[in-house]
Amino acid sequence: MKNELLRRALGSYLGFAVGDALGATTEFMNPREIKEQYGVHNRIIGGGWLKLRAGRVTDDTEMALALGSSIIEQKGFLLKAAADNFVNWMKSKPVDIGSTVRRGLRDYVTLGRTESPYSEQSAGNGAAMRNLPVVLYCLKDWSKFEYMSLAQGRLTHNNEHSDRITLVFGEMVREIFSSGDKLKVLEIGNRLIREYPKYSYSNYKGECSGYVIDTFKTVMHFFAEGEYFEDTMVNTVNQGGDADTNGAIVGMLAGAMYGVNNIPSKWLRKLDTKVVDAVSEQTGRLLNLEVRVHDEI
Repeated sequence: MKNELLRRALGSYLGFAVGDALGATTEFMNPREIKEQYGVHNRIIGGGWLKLRAGRVTDDTEMALALGSSIIEQKGFLLKAAADNFVNWMKSKPVDIGSTVRRGLRDYVTLGRTESPYSEQSAGNGAAMRNLPVVLYCLKDWSKFEYMSLAQGRLTHNNEHSDRITLVFGEMVREIFSSGDKLKVLEIGNRLIREYPKYSYSNYKGECSGYVIDTFKTVMHFFAEGEYFEDTMVNTVNQGGDADTNGAIVGMLAGAMYGVNNIPSKWLRKLDTKVVDAVSEQTGRLLNLEVRVHDEI
């Protein structure tokens, strides 16, 4: 069982990074533009609007690694440590950073604010995209998951849509680790839809922006339709829009569902080796660390 958990956990985290690197090429494009330029985009080739080298990841994976590092360094969750790691990442001049993330981190630096003010404009997918280390860390004690997820999320994205969807994606990953039953996993998302019908993806029209509800619809649609890791991923990133984040989150789910052995080696070989090493090390350490919250709750 322990080996199976590690296989799924590595699949989830490496699948996340693969989706980020693959989707970065088609970010902000639409399906027609992608088809004209690439036919079917199914290779990690870099480029895109950021002009990346092949295998380079973006803020999705880099912020997840920063969050995971803070937990490992502190041997527990400390919001200030997570915020400090995010700020250090921001100061490193990353290839990309969202405006909501930048604003939240600047407020932390200048005002000491660890929770950004509630805003309708904070319903981006930035909190959901970086939360996988919290999911892996909390598997041994799920009672701490909601607090950690919302704390790290609201540092930059204080919005009820972001909160709900960040938590639901985590619950879905946990269910994959627990049962491996795709129908049970999808039912977690469908319960949310029954409560909030505007999240429904049953008549998916290709909404794939960085708005967290669009991300939820895109990820749910392609994860539900996919039969294995590769087709799930290719179909997602060929939708365009916020393709790196949508690819990363669908990779998180599909990688957990199908396991690391089913991520195409052609993609893993192209991924930045430093990212592969960091993800692999974090996965093992987060699974083994005792779950502690150092903040006052």
